Amino acid sequence: MDAKARNCLLQHREALERDIKTSYIMDHMISNGVLTVSEEEKVKNEPTQRQRAAMLIKMILKKDNYSYISFYNALLHEGYKDLAALLHGGIPVVSSSDGKDSVSGITSYVKTVLCEGGVPQRPVVFVTRKKLVNAIQQKLSKLNGEPGWVTIYGMAGCGKSVLAAEAVRDHSFLEDCFPGGVHWVSVGKQDKSGLLMKLQNLCARLDQDESFSQRLPLNIEEAKDRLRILMLRKHPRSLLILDDIWDPWVLKAFDNQCQILLTTRDKSVTDSVMGPKYVVPVESGLGKEKGLEILSLFVNMKKTDLPEQAHSIIQECKGSPLVVSLIGALLRDFPNRWEYYLRQLQNKQFKRIRKSSSYDYEALDEAMSISVEMLREDIKDYYTDLSIFQKDVKVPTKVLCILWDLETEEVEDILQEFVNKSLLFCDRNGKSFLYYLHDLQVDFLTEKNRSQLQDLHKKMVTQFQRHHRLHSLSPDQEDCMYWYNFLAYHMASANMHKELCALMFSLDWIKAKTELVGPAHLIHEFVEYRHILDEKDGTDCENFQEFLSLNGHLLGRQPFPNIVQLGLCELETSEVYRQAKLQAKQEVDNGMLYLEWVNKKNMKNLSRLVVRPHTDAVYHACFSEDGQRIASCGADKTLQVFKAETGEKLLEIKAHDDEVLCCAFSADDRFIATCSVDKKVKIWNSMTGELVRIYDEHSEQVNCCHFTNNSNHLLLATGSNDYFLKLWDLNQEECRNTMFGHTNSVSHCRFSPDDQVLASCSADGTLKLWDVKSANERKSINVKQFFLNSEEPQEDLEVIVKCCSWSADGARIMVAAKNKVFLWETKKVCKNSATVLKQEMDVVFQENEVAVLAVDNIRRLQLINGNTGQVDYLTEAQVSCCCLSPNLQYLAFGGEDGAIQILELLNNRIFQSRNGHKSTVRHVQFTADGKTLISSSDDSAVQIWNWQSEDPFFLQAHQETVKDFRLLKNSRLLSWSFDGTVKVWNIITRRIEKDFVCHQDTVLSCDISSDATKFSSTSADKTAKIWSFELLSPLRELRGHKGCVRCSSFSVDSTLLATGDDNGEIRIWNVSNGELLHLCAPISVEEGATTHGGWVTDLCFSPDTKMLVSAGGYLKWWNVVTGESSQTFYTNGTNLKKIHVSPDFKTYVTVDNLGILYILKILE
Repeated sequence: MDAKARNCLLQHREALERDIKTSYIMDHMISNGVLTVSEEEKVKNEPTQRQRAAMLIKMILKKDNYSYISFYNALLHEGYKDLAALLHGGIPVVSSSDGKDSVSGITSYVKTVLCEGGVPQRPVVFVTRKKLVNAIQQKLSKLNGEPGWVTIYGMAGCGKSVLAAEAVRDHSFLEDCFPGGVHWVSVGKQDKSGLLMKLQNLCARLDQDESFSQRLPLNIEEAKDRLRILMLRKHPRSLLILDDIWDPWVLKAFDNQCQILLTTRDKSVTDSVMGPKYVVPVESGLGKEKGLEILSLFVNMKKTDLPEQAHSIIQECKGSPLVVSLIGALLRDFPNRWEYYLRQLQNKQFKRIRKSSSYDYEALDEAMSISVEMLREDIKDYYTDLSIFQKDVKVPTKVLCILWDLETEEVEDILQEFVNKSLLFCDRNGKSFLYYLHDLQVDFLTEKNRSQLQDLHKKMVTQFQRHHRLHSLSPDQEDCMYWYNFLAYHMASANMHKELCALMFSLDWIKAKTELVGPAHLIHEFVEYRHILDEKDGTDCENFQEFLSLNGHLLGRQPFPNIVQLGLCELETSEVYRQAKLQAKQEVDNGMLYLEWVNKKNMKNLSRLVVRPHTDAVYHACFSEDGQRIASCGADKTLQVFKAETGEKLLEIKAHDDEVLCCAFSADDRFIATCSVDKKVKIWNSMTGELVRIYDEHSEQVNCCHFTNNSNHLLLATGSNDYFLKLWDLNQEECRNTMFGHTNSVSHCRFSPDDQVLASCSADGTLKLWDVKSANERKSINVKQFFLNSEEPQEDLEVIVKCCSWSADGARIMVAAKNKVFLWETKKVCKNSATVLKQEMDVVFQENEVAVLAVDNIRRLQLINGNTGQVDYLTEAQVSCCCLSPNLQYLAFGGEDGAIQILELLNNRIFQSRNGHKSTVRHVQFTADGKTLISSSDDSAVQIWNWQSEDPFFLQAHQETVKDFRLLKNSRLLSWSFDGTVKVWNIITRRIEKDFVCHQDTVLSCDISSDATKFSSTSADKTAKIWSFELLSPLRELRGHKGCVRCSSFSVDSTLLATGDDNGEIRIWNVSNGELLHLCAPISVEEGATTHGGWVTDLCFSPDTKMLVSAGGYLKWWNVVTGESSQTFYTNGTNLKKIHVSPDFKTYVTVDNLGILYILKILE
């Protein structure tokens, strides 16, 4: 053992001997191979706990460095973190051979951790991929002990699982990042029962001593909750590895505030979960050296001894791990066939399946062909039969038993041969097996056996008909789901049109299938096989497809509706109705009740036109002004025009060189405009399809186009990813105007009905209104602010304003962004005078009345009746603050020029302060009798004005701006300032009575206890203090806040003080001893946001001290006894400055940063 480690152990020997219990620590050391069983017995024979600890330490001192490390890790694992911290400084640097297995180079500690966690061992054929392993470890380190997700994704066969296991096969990495251990779960494609089984097994592993529960969880939600508790309490700082995740819903079951590493083919699976996410992509191709290394391991040769053909094979395979492994496996069995397999790869002419793919189809085809040729002759035909299965479909054994007329065991034996040769994959689902082909294997088989496919599908259908009747399929049958999903596919592929029509036009089949899998798949089949179904009767096909479309919202719900009753609501000429009527008559005889819709004939049109003009995605469609035609455009680069009534195609134009994003008819229907990803705008003759104009002045893709509504002088507006809007006159060859102002892509534009204003929407989060004549910006509305959380920087929030629409009279405009729709009155918006309230306001509660005095953004004072909503507009002025007198006879307001005015409400008489403040007035308040007005401003003085009898005078002693003030009893006044002081004034003598030097930084708030003996102060120095008016030193200094302490409030009985800070944290203190009673921490598990979405700005206790209300990003009510949140009211905006609370704690008034007033009452 190193001298440093030994000295550290000796230095802290006494503390270790006094505190540790040796039993569990020795278990860890034995599993690490540094302590023997006989040594354990020797320790156990000591009579006392301290003597046993002394004996263990004596043994460790005689051992090596790895024993020290093992002892240190055992202390950590068993919760002796303080003791482990004492030994941390002495941890020796272990050489590469210390404590490591001579074969694998892995320490016994790592082997134990990974073994206990179920991490798979290295494969026999293994090559290091250090760069990828390091990348995974770096991403895991970024989690920094906090919950989050690291995803390893790539194609099948690229080694994701091996890389995941290798990343944690590292002693120091495990020790530093995941001392709690590693837990591996092989997930795969699962249904709910399979997932529950996985979760149950994991919970059992994590709770082997059954200390949390002696029974397994009974459902997924219970299992999720159990797992969360186990990971939090029994296995903190551990890593959960989820191997082979397919479905996002499966991942949500593990969304438990854990650190998770997962492997998947689809990196989007983590879209469904919350928390930090990191991705490590795994490339599909290996480098030449890695490929040679794999071949050398398969054939047990040194890389330097490999024949020349090995290099050529890697070159032909293009580094595909799957191909290299397939060829390597063949060479392992036939090591002298290097030249033969190379010749096979070079000379065989395989068709290119796809011209562009991330997968290497040519190399895989070549390797696949060789592998198939190596199959036994008696099972080759069975492999050919697999050609009829679709990609990503797992086929139950029972389906293949029916196809081949064999027993289950016989089928499993055949399929296992394919699995062993890497020609098929197998998943276990409970007691049964599911088999599937890789996408590339499906492509290979389809191409190879193309001439036989129809017969193979026919064989499948025939075998199904021999073993099953349609109505006999039961959901509990292993193969039931397969037939419901793919029977129509096999019939269509077999060219069995008659059988397909009989199946699809059967109400019984529709009922059975939709009840099990919902209507979406059936609707898709009607669309996909429409060309076949129309051969029998196009009307029947349309009837059934429409029936499913119109009732899909019902057919997808539980309990499942009566499909016969739904069918009876169809038109009497419909085949759906005919079958439903037939079944209903039979069931009525057995006592069933059905209803006939006798007047449905009066419904003018129960049908709808379904047109499929495009071969790819449709991006936009619009009616002509006369409603007779429809134009559409899309990803197939075409513009299509067809009759609105019949769907008859009128024009098909290859419009652009790239996807066409938008199209628009002109007001006179003579022209159609199109815009595209190719950056061009084109104008077409809507009748002939002739190209009229090409505009190419945008520098990025053009997203939208819209014509003016008046045909006398046509203008076209376009918006682009180049951030610009352009106006085009069809009589000119160049752009008429370019509109600058957006800072991101323009997504949508629309002219107002009178063509005076153009509205534009953008990914910069704004709606802009432009004057069409001048092209000047009239107004910009920041839609993004409605989604802004004050904790999140505005620049980090992405809000794309998607589209807008004008009302017919142009008086209103509607805008859609994210999950909200907004409506503005455009006259007010365009005048730049949308009326909202400022946050400076005053509230008076009188009995059941609520009076609100507020200032709007167009300088008007408003007196609002909180019960009726009636608003009285009082006067216009540059108002910076305002207040009401207690008897509601007067109001006062201060201005930006420092002047103060008092308004008598009864007769609107105004009293003007003769000597005003020198800068903006921030606070005004009447005394209880209403005769004196006190004010403060951005200067350092407080003004006292007995406004009915004398001129104002100033209290001047603060060195910096007065932050605010509070009235005390007996003509006293408390003021606090940016200078860190709090002063008590006698407003009669105009002298300072007390001068408290409270903080080294700005005093942000003060509150006065109800008994008027104490006051609190809070500061930007992150502290709060409790003071007695009789002492110049604080009674209590309250520390612990990590942000500026912005507000404080005494409880009514003066026993508690609540403080709130800029981190959204609220603390409740015992006033008498300064003890922290509750910490309302700024953590929200679901949203990951602070409790208040920003600063806590105001606090107020209820009269009985049982409840506390706080203001910040929104309003929250707290249970003072438990410290837990009781309710949250989310305002539209954020950054609430103050909460006005009625004396009975039942009414609350505030204004958010959008100027929206909230008057809230407790529901009784």
